[in-house]
Amino acid sequence: MGRAIGAALRIERRRARVCALLCFWLAASAMAWVTQSPAESKPGGSVGKIFVEPFDGTQGSMQLHDNVVARLRGGGVKVVGSEQEADVIVHGMGEVWLKGYVAINPHPAASVRQPVYGGYLSLQVANKGGEVLWSYLVTPGRVHWNGVADDMSSHIVRLMLAALRQTGSQAGEANPAMLGQVALSGAGSTFAAPLYQVWIQSFEERHSGVHATYQAVGSESGIRQLEEGKVDFAASDVPVSDGQMASMPVKFRQYATVLGGVVPAYNLAGIGRDLRFTPEVLAEMYLGRIAKWNDPKLRALNGSASLPDEPIVVLHRSDGSGTTYAWTGFLGRNSAEWKSRVGSGMRVAWPAGEGVEGNEGVAAKVAATPGAIGYVELTYAIRHELSFGQVRNAAGKFVEADLATLNAAAQAASPTGDLRAPPLTAQAGDAYPIATFTWILMPVSDDAGKGAALKDLLRWMLTSGQKECSALGYLPLPRSLAARQLDEAQPGSGSVAR
Repeated sequence: MGRAIGAALRIERRRARVCALLCFWLAASAMAWVTQSPAESKPGGSVGKIFVEPFDGTQGSMQLHDNVVARLRGGGVKVVGSEQEADVIVHGMGEVWLKGYVAINPHPAASVRQPVYGGYLSLQVANKGGEVLWSYLVTPGRVHWNGVADDMSSHIVRLMLAALRQTGSQAGEANPAMLGQVALSGAGSTFAAPLYQVWIQSFEERHSGVHATYQAVGSESGIRQLEEGKVDFAASDVPVSDGQMASMPVKFRQYATVLGGVVPAYNLAGIGRDLRFTPEVLAEMYLGRIAKWNDPKLRALNGSASLPDEPIVVLHRSDGSGTTYAWTGFLGRNSAEWKSRVGSGMRVAWPAGEGVEGNEGVAAKVAATPGAIGYVELTYAIRHELSFGQVRNAAGKFVEADLATLNAAAQAASPTGDLRAPPLTAQAGDAYPIATFTWILMPVSDDAGKGAALKDLLRWMLTSGQKECSALGYLPLPRSLAARQLDEAQPGSGSVAR
């Protein structure tokens, strides 16, 4: 990519980071939640000259690239032909694929079916120093006025230019700490693994003396490895209670990092329209009571969909999982039978279905199994090009997971309250109902070098790292919550981040 060796290495690292972002989501209203620390905000910045790299992707990536360039030029931006001429560089990838068809009358012929498209367009904007300034992803809307590729390009360029005009093209995290050679190891959540892996790579680029690894082994295993001293930090989608923390041999603090959503993903060929699910129906499917896709209860919710007379293949996690904790907690809040028979937790005695390890494992199994349904974090559903359903929320509205509906759910979290209470019961009409924070567990290290590196990693996650969340399908923390946790992490603070 670059002409000089150093520039080429930076570009390859950024490209690897972009290639990790195969799964993201969009919501325009979530823009206000793209977090910067107060010191980083620079209103009135200019966009400057932009270089748009060729996009990665297979189906439709070239058209998406050309559309983005055209929209930038149409917005009065100078698009240049090389990175050397540019103030900021746009890295991207995207695809468009046909999901199926929806009939527009009760007795359709092939000529009167409307195609339904899936896909995504992800952009990541970096300055010449390699720091990510902004990132986001759009997916096809329900109405395509000018075609799917054109609509996605117009939408994301509008958001990108608004953000760059607000922040400018300068670095957000000045003067990173100078650290010696330090090795850090982490393990835990598969729910947040795509984010932590990208964060670690970005952090290493800014802190050349630090080498970090992260193993996606599940929340339960991550906490256990932290207790046993096998890792330097852990990640969990299950908050640790004060009592549990007091009984553990390793003393640590936990900090919410982002909010994500769990979706019911399914594999039904030719069903273009996203299916609707109530909490009660999902509970009956996982109890084994609803065993066929054309069950009357599913047909009543999805009258226009041609549901097949096929068995439902129920998939669930086999390992101790924070995603399971959120899923079973949601079912237990809405189904008395589920609450009494199964309950909630990282592990439960499943009454039906097949166990699979990890979010990645469940998503891959759903993709390979006709008739399957499984619960996964939103990122994994998009990565595997899976259909996922709209879920009825506490206000009685059927809502699909995206950043806007996760944002609405997160409004239930008080800036001063306990973040360990997941916002599963948000009453807002547009709130997605299966949403949860995820946490990083940071111990106090006896090793001065590791202690300093862990502090810097946490600070980076809660400031500059937040700019990479949206492109990965996670909702960044509100500024007030990020700032509060940074204050609690300062030396002398006796409180545990909540």
